[in-house]
Amino acid sequence: MIEPGRILITPEVSIAESELRFTTSRSSGPGGQNVNKVETRVTLRFPLADSPSLNADQKRRVAERLATRIGKDGALRVVCQRHRTQEANRRAAVVRFAELVRDALHEDPTRRPTRVPRAAVKRRLESKRGRARVKQLRARPGDED
Repeated sequence: MIEPGRILITPEVSIAESELRFTTSRSSGPGGQNVNKVETRVTLRFPLADSPSLNADQKRRVAERLATRIGKDGALRVVCQRHRTQEANRRAAVVRFAELVRDALHEDPTRRPTRVPRAAVKRRLESKRGRARVKQLRARPGDED
């Protein structure tokens, strides 16, 4: 069970909302004259290195996979300006943040090398022999090297 005030990333990992920092600014999105007056764009910052919610391996994986979203200050940044209200953009930023971290923490299964099936090798070689025969038949008669 997840307690209130925490963002569920995976069943094993959750991040406290208090770790996130929100700033607002004027948006370039929809809103008419509202855009010129109200700060609806929300920027979410998550200081990755200082987070007690993630262990060192998880922090390393997030830092590697989301390197383009991490600034010089070491904070993961998510910006949302899609909606007309600050609260809607804040919710959308939190949802996007959770998706990004969840995808970054996902471990791809290790690939087990396999051999090419014997039937596939046989088909390929027979195809090559067939192409060679076609090309031989195109040659002029008596033009053998």
